Amino acid sequence: MLKQKLNWRRPLFYVLLPIFFVMAFLGFPLPVAPPPATKPAVEHATVIKKKKKRIGLVMPEEGDSREKS
Repeated sequence: MLKQKLNWRRPLFYVLLPIFFVMAFLGFPLPVAPPPATKPAVEHATVIKKKKKRIGLVMPEEGDSREKS
């Protein structure tokens, strides 16, 4: 049988050789596509409640029960 002591440098070289070969032609760092542009956030509209207009000439009195201090 093949009882050879495998050196880690030889398999590492053959794994990295295609990467170095590509980088020799494309340059370093490898050109990659830019990340997709992010979409702006959607603005949420808030409903503004209109105050009801009171029609009347009656002014509240000074001793009114609503104005307790």
